[in-house]
Amino acid sequence: MTIRLGCIADDFTGATDLANNLVRAGMRVVQLIDVPAPGTPRPDDADAVVIALKSRTTPVAEAVDESLRALAWLRGAGAEQIYFKYCSTFDSTPAGNIGPVTEALMDALGTDFTVATPAFPDNGRTVFKGHLFVGDVLLSDSGMRHHPLTPMTDSNLVSVLQAQTTRPVGLVDHTAVAAGADEVRDRIEELRKEGFGAAIVDAVSNDDLVRLGAAVKGLPLVTAGSGLAIGLPANWGFEPTATAARLPPPGGLQAIVSGSVSTATNGQVLDFLRSGRPAFSVDPLRIAAGEDVAGQALAFAERHLADGPVLVYSTETPDAVKNVQGRLGAAEAGELVEQTLARVAKGLIGLGVRQLAVAGGETSGAVVQALGLTGLRIGPQIDPGVPWCAATLPGDGGGSGEPLHITLKSGNFGGPGFFTEAFTRLAAEQTAEQPAGQTSGQAPGEHA
Repeated sequence: MTIRLGCIADDFTGATDLANNLVRAGMRVVQLIDVPAPGTPRPDDADAVVIALKSRTTPVAEAVDESLRALAWLRGAGAEQIYFKYCSTFDSTPAGNIGPVTEALMDALGTDFTVATPAFPDNGRTVFKGHLFVGDVLLSDSGMRHHPLTPMTDSNLVSVLQAQTTRPVGLVDHTAVAAGADEVRDRIEELRKEGFGAAIVDAVSNDDLVRLGAAVKGLPLVTAGSGLAIGLPANWGFEPTATAARLPPPGGLQAIVSGSVSTATNGQVLDFLRSGRPAFSVDPLRIAAGEDVAGQALAFAERHLADGPVLVYSTETPDAVKNVQGRLGAAEAGELVEQTLARVAKGLIGLGVRQLAVAGGETSGAVVQALGLTGLRIGPQIDPGVPWCAATLPGDGGGSGEPLHITLKSGNFGGPGFFTEAFTRLAAEQTAEQPAGQTSGQAPGEHA
């Protein structure tokens, strides 16, 4: 099978976010965790492959190197077009990593132009006159201005990207996008002739993304959030189909691990707490003091898992986060929480959890690596940008060879009831899709 689209995502939740939209548009998608070793065979049943990196906040040189290694593997696997995926809030600093990675990929592909748009209207991310809106407010007025690692205080994406690149950055505005794919192509050609190497593209609706998708057919490299993924599969004749999202039947206990400090995840944690369900709060200061917080969390979970999903979280208000960072340092505080939650996740698997929800990009990366997962089959959507996935537990841990259902949620995504509704949705999808006469212990032959 030919790999039509090869994708490089700069974090783990963003990878599943992208893969989710491709699956909804009819592609069969496999997500690989980190760059496969040279010579690793490509998946033989995937139309698109997404390589998930943890490069969003790593040093620029490291992010570029990892992205180029991913590109080399995808090109070797025959990918016809490359998609560099970043966050729908354009998470970055003046030094990168979006700009430097984009330019490195362009150089490697020998292309002189690419597009950039983080627009994802289904999740309230729209771009108008080059400015990014989160819901009804500019990015610079949103909760992202308080992000502990990549605070976004400028909503003008042309200036944000220009600060990170050597190539001039232009704009394809809403008038060209609304006029259709041909007009977008014409505007791209104008910018090329004027010496621009990249362009922010406006998009305020899914229709805009569909038109843009058609316009960039054949472009060696596209860069975007996950929204553009809805407009690309049709270039190869794909249409939405339920079979693309089918997973093995779920089983086992249920748990949630949350390390995000986003406004959306704060609300989801609060909703879970208000429901009276069991939850354990992870305090970075107690970790730093040498307490076995992971062990305490697992002892708590063991007492409550039989009664339904258990939440282990380290989610705080911006002021509380600043206080912890002031005492421990931003990087140190983040690393302590990530590694503790990764230990918790691994311990939960040992306790029989086989349905696991993880919130936060950095947390998701740490958890996936701790569990030793190498690939995910992308399944049904829970909320826009957040699918259930299926993996096989590796041979060196608890549950060796058993299926694990896991969802990796960007901190900014999902409705208030996400942490409980996710498990209900998975059960409902299984009931709806199970063929007549098939028992819950049997998986269809085409399942991963």
